[in-house]
Amino acid sequence: MEKNARFWSRIADKYATSPVPDEAIYQKKLAVTREYLRPDMDVLEFGCGTGSTALVHASTVHHILAIDIADRMLEIAKQKAKEQGVENIDFRQASVEDLDVPDHSLDAVLGHSILHLLENKEEVIAKVFKMLKPGGVFVSSTACISDFFKFYKLLEWVGPLGRFFGLLPLVNPFGRKELKAAITAAGFSLEYEWQPEGKGKSQAVFIVAKKPEAA
Repeated sequence: MEKNARFWSRIADKYATSPVPDEAIYQKKLAVTREYLRPDMDVLEFGCGTGSTALVHASTVHHILAIDIADRMLEIAKQKAKEQGVENIDFRQASVEDLDVPDHSLDAVLGHSILHLLENKEEVIAKVFKMLKPGGVFVSSTACISDFFKFYKLLEWVGPLGRFFGLLPLVNPFGRKELKAAITAAGFSLEYEWQPEGKGKSQAVFIVAKKPEAA
């Protein structure tokens, strides 16, 4: 994880100043997410980056724990929160795999542009399920790389080499069907699913998954 964290810290400043690829798509995802948020909610966002999404949602919930493995990403996020006067976000350096959160303690978990960057998405999704209260929601946006990059198997040997030299992050390619299967296998029901049209299957798959009320 240390090399991965260094990679994301190294590109943090450039990342922070890069425009959103498609503002309309981003705003729709924010709007859909807000439909599931309430003022009394405690929320986790893992892979929060420079905090943009957490900062947008902060005014609609009680508290957000926003974590990332890259210290520089978090430095930028904390500065943005200070400048905006946002005080109900706790930015913390941690991986979701190592995060210690009590079961059934969260109302919502957000994981954007992160599941395809994890070693084992199934374990993380199952952990998210345990973290959530009955009726809680998991909101994710995920690049399903094997659906649009036909040479994705090259990552099996190029990826480790690139990570060894600090040139590439960990990337775990999978498709939309595999993603949905992992989410439902954890016990979630799919409440909302959207993949924007216009650019083929390269657009991220946006999913709102719900933990059953009786779970």
